[in-house]
Amino acid sequence: MTGEKKIVIIGCGAGGGTAAQFARKTDKKAAITIFEQSKYSQYSKCGLPHAISGEIPKFKDLIEFSEDWFKKNRIDLFLETTVDEIDIKNQTVSAKKGNKQLKKEFDNLILATGAKPFIPPINNIQKNGSLINGVHVLRTIDDGKQVSSDIKKGGKATIVGAGLIGLEVADSFYKKGMDVTIVEALPNILENTIDNDMCEPVLKELNEKIKLYTNHIATKLEERDGEINQLFIKDNKTNEEKKVETDILVIAAGTKPDVTLAKSIGCKIGKTGGIIVNEKSESSIKNVYAVGDCTEYKDFVKKESVCIGLGSIVVRQAKTAGINAASGKDNLPKGVLLTRTSEFFGIEIAAVGPVKNAFQNIPVLFGKFKGSSLPDYFPGGKPILMKVGVHEETGKIVSAQAVGNNAAQRINTFACAVLNETNVEDFKKLETAYAPPIAPTLDALTLVCDVASLKFARKRR
Repeated sequence: MTGEKKIVIIGCGAGGGTAAQFARKTDKKAAITIFEQSKYSQYSKCGLPHAISGEIPKFKDLIEFSEDWFKKNRIDLFLETTVDEIDIKNQTVSAKKGNKQLKKEFDNLILATGAKPFIPPINNIQKNGSLINGVHVLRTIDDGKQVSSDIKKGGKATIVGAGLIGLEVADSFYKKGMDVTIVEALPNILENTIDNDMCEPVLKELNEKIKLYTNHIATKLEERDGEINQLFIKDNKTNEEKKVETDILVIAAGTKPDVTLAKSIGCKIGKTGGIIVNEKSESSIKNVYAVGDCTEYKDFVKKESVCIGLGSIVVRQAKTAGINAASGKDNLPKGVLLTRTSEFFGIEIAAVGPVKNAFQNIPVLFGKFKGSSLPDYFPGGKPILMKVGVHEETGKIVSAQAVGNNAAQRINTFACAVLNETNVEDFKKLETAYAPPIAPTLDALTLVCDVASLKFARKRR
């Protein structure tokens, strides 16, 4: 036994790796150990679709912090190592690397076990407990490599799920010259990202480039010569069945938090299935922190628990957990804003705060505006569609969405407004930068607030 603080981290994704980094910055002498079941150190899962498309030349380019980096920073990283047991009473973690059994003591433990892909109940999707040839999920570098190996220029690709990952993967296949089909069980695409009316520019672009079946469920797969051949889908409204020929199928139907180890030591699990954590990233068990896709935390606007799945939030949680586990002091905000963005088929989307359908018990009015990235008289302007949500009683901005040019940066500005509970009457007066070749005199982000402000004024009469 030494006087050094002992920190053990399970998982070396964005959560575990970042937690280790900030623990080391906080305590230069702490003994820090990471157990990671894959053969890769910390890498960007969000970059996987872009490695499939070839925009990122090699999958190894996704690795952000190498084994050597951890070694230089005196962080013991055990790859291809599976944790068997956590003994909370004696504060030890038992793990296995090949035939070697490992045991580490800890003063503080950080769980960063991530999430597992959700596999819909599609007939014949598995054989002997594994997905059949040509069917894939996309969570790891190895998944990405397997997807890439099945790509055939001029071939047919199908994606089940029209969320952010599904559309990003579809875009990757399209860029590789494949005939792409998306099957989505819900009535519209991006149901948890932007509102249906904001999807119109995206749908227009998709319908010009790929086949899209919304409100359809995948029911059965058929093989030919040991490979996937076609997918059967069913219309939720009419029950009409269709066949979709496909050479490759990617399941992008969401994930489930991996909380097996957390449950084994008695961590409280919330309604979304994640480990409940507080503003210090602490679980319900003393000396045990949790970060990332295996957790849930409060939504800033609705004050309800939400599952954590955005890399930006994971890193912030990990920073907090790492600092606190190393005897520093750091707190998360009093809720997550869910600031999100993506780009596919040449269209940028971004949003902050809940979508319209999620405001069940909060009175919210919405303003909407379609503008341009440049003054009307200046050539080359690109369309920007914006929507802002305002609390009907207080006038505070609670959400915003953007589709088009520079959507992410406009939404980042709105994220400041939501976090600081800014009133729409104040925000619409924001002075934005102007120069003809760069931006209009009045930006879409203030003009959309003018629309919402008028509605707010009518409500208060």
